[in-house]
Amino acid sequence: METLKIAFYIFMMFFVIVAIHEWGHYYFAKRAGILVREFAIGFGPKMFSYKKGETQFTFRLLPFGGYARMAGEDPDTTGIDVGQTICVRIKDDKVEKIFTSNLEKYKNVIKGEVLQIDLETALKIELDVDGERMTYDVHPQAVIVNKNASMQIAPKDRWFSSKTVGQRSLAIFAGPMMNFILAFVLFAIFVQVSGVPVENPSYIKIADVSANTPAEKAGFKEGDIIKSINGTSVGIDQQQVIASISESKDKAMNWTVIRDGKELDVSVTPTSLPGQEGGKVGISLGFPTRQAGFVETFTLSGKYTIETSKLIFKGLQQLVQNFALDDIGGPVRTIELTGEIAKSGLDRLLYWSAMISINLGIFNLLPIPALDGSRLVFLGIEALRGRPVDPNREGMVHFIGFAMLFVLMLAVTYNDILRLING
Repeated sequence: METLKIAFYIFMMFFVIVAIHEWGHYYFAKRAGILVREFAIGFGPKMFSYKKGETQFTFRLLPFGGYARMAGEDPDTTGIDVGQTICVRIKDDKVEKIFTSNLEKYKNVIKGEVLQIDLETALKIELDVDGERMTYDVHPQAVIVNKNASMQIAPKDRWFSSKTVGQRSLAIFAGPMMNFILAFVLFAIFVQVSGVPVENPSYIKIADVSANTPAEKAGFKEGDIIKSINGTSVGIDQQQVIASISESKDKAMNWTVIRDGKELDVSVTPTSLPGQEGGKVGISLGFPTRQAGFVETFTLSGKYTIETSKLIFKGLQQLVQNFALDDIGGPVRTIELTGEIAKSGLDRLLYWSAMISINLGIFNLLPIPALDGSRLVFLGIEALRGRPVDPNREGMVHFIGFAMLFVLMLAVTYNDILRLING
């Protein structure tokens, strides 16, 4: 049951972080009037989907990414050519549906040979209907039905490329922006859940007890107040507690703790992991906390967001200066760490999720081809030049970047799996 709960936490963390990122792209694209064809969470085979309004909402097998597919980003092909026979259905004097196959099964339609068709600018279809030339206006949200699939047409004014540089930039930047906003909210929840240390504390408490450790086996509980170790009062000196544990490897220690106002004597023997020096019992130490006020929560959340961002930038700088594949963790490593952190409690998982959200936001803003940062660079060049970069050249840059990222992801995942196999 515990394993299922941890798996659920991991799934929800990835789902929320990815979904909020893609929702940022989706929402601001819709506000700009761009047709968003698909809102997808995950990659790989489609698990399920449903359509709401103009957008197909899809959930795919691997929830480690997603996308908001906008009209005009990729070539929109209608599959309708001059000379082809089609059927159209009229509503309110405009074509609302265009059928391109299995024409004999449709009723209340007009059948004819295509003489001219423009579904991007003029929105008109000219047909030869029983030898008579007929012209029909097409509704801007008309749907093309081909066999069992359907696709809404995309007039040019609904294309991503038809919008201003500012509108497109906001639609791209909104994804990482939502990750920073999500992190801020998660940090705020963390502050409310965990509280803030009181000023001038009078004792140290056990903030967390790890599973399958000497501390758990000895009977320590979260919230226990440490009074003394081996008869020596520890007061509020955390370093004294840590030093006592480290120096007592494989030696029994006698602790006195206060639980629910009662003193208890607990015996525990610190151990260590292979390759480590000093003893460990498997606890986290903390000072007494209090509930944070609204302003304090807002301030601390902002502080954590800024400090975490600085830490991630520093890590990226060190990675560039001293690149090593072993220093990079992929989805497998992230899942492994998330599982370990989830076992430590909801508050730690909230903090970790906020860090991952910031990490995703910063990573996407890097000027690496195929990422949001690279697309913003191209939009900046367009703003300076007064005209866009050749779409074919930009597409090739993004394709090469995506291929390189994909190869790196495979290498990192392989490395993560080897690390797990080797313990």
